[in-house]
Amino acid sequence: MSELLSFFEALFSPDFPFVRNAFFAGVLSSVLFGVLGSVVTVKRIAGLAGAISHAVLGGIGISLYLSATGKVPNLSPMVGAIVFALLSALIIGTVSLKSKQREDTVIQAIWAIGMSIGVLFMAKTPGYTDPSSYLFGNILLISTQDLVLLLVLDIIVILLAWYFYPQIEATSFDEEFSQVRGIPTRLVFLVILAITAVAVVLLQTFVGIVMVIAMLTLPAGTAGFGARNLVSLMIGSTLFALLFSFAGLAAGWMLDLPVGAMVVVIAGAFFLGRSAGHLVRMRRST
Repeated sequence: MSELLSFFEALFSPDFPFVRNAFFAGVLSSVLFGVLGSVVTVKRIAGLAGAISHAVLGGIGISLYLSATGKVPNLSPMVGAIVFALLSALIIGTVSLKSKQREDTVIQAIWAIGMSIGVLFMAKTPGYTDPSSYLFGNILLISTQDLVLLLVLDIIVILLAWYFYPQIEATSFDEEFSQVRGIPTRLVFLVILAITAVAVVLLQTFVGIVMVIAMLTLPAGTAGFGARNLVSLMIGSTLFALLFSFAGLAAGWMLDLPVGAMVVVIAGAFFLGRSAGHLVRMRRST
C-alpha cells in the first residue's frame, strides 16, 4: 500500500515531471492502440504491422550514424524511422495486394533486413549506441515534444476513423462486397498501413519496437470478447489499453521494473484470463 501511495505522490508531485509525462503518454497512446489495434486485429494484418515495427530499427540506425559522423548533422532518429516505416508499409502493402503467395516471405524479409541494417549502422556509429533502448523503449524518458506528436497523431487518427468509418468497417469485414460497392479497398488498405507505420514510430518510444505489436493486438483481442461491432471494439480496446498502461506504469514504479515490459505482461495476462473464461463458458453452453 505504501508503494502505491508513493506512486500517486510522484504522479502529482512537481518534482517528478517524467512520471506525469509517462502517464499522459499512456493516455494518448491508448487511443492509437485502441483505434488502430482494432483495425489491425479485424483485418488480420498483425504480421504486417509487426514487420513494419521491427523494420524501423534500420532507419533509426542510419539516422544515428549519419548524425554522429556529421554527414547529416542533428538528424533525428525519428526521421529515419518514419522513412523506413513508410517504405516498409508501401512494399509490404503492394506485395500483399499483388502477390498473396509471396506475402509471408516479403514480410519476414522486411522484418529481418530492417533490423539487421539498424544493428550494422549502430555498430559503426561513433560512441556507444544501445539497440535495446529502441527495442524495448522507456516511457519514463517521454518528452513534451513526444506528447505533442502523440496528440497530433491521435487527432488525425480519430478524425480519419470518424470520417471514413463506413469504408473502414466495410473493407474490414467483407472486402469483396466493398469492391462491388465501389469502395477503393486497396487505397483504404494502404492508407491504414501508412498510418499504422507512423503510429508505430511514435509508439515504440512507449513500449519499444519489440512490444508495440503486442499492444496493437492484446487490448483489441481482450475487448473482442464483448464487442458487437467495430466502433464498440475501438472504444473497448482504448479503455483496456488505458487500463493496461496505467497498471503497468504503477507496477513498474512500485516494483522497480521496466514499465513497457510490465504493461505487456499485464495486458497478456488479462487477455489469457479472458480467453480461458470464454472457453469455459463455451464448454458449459455445449
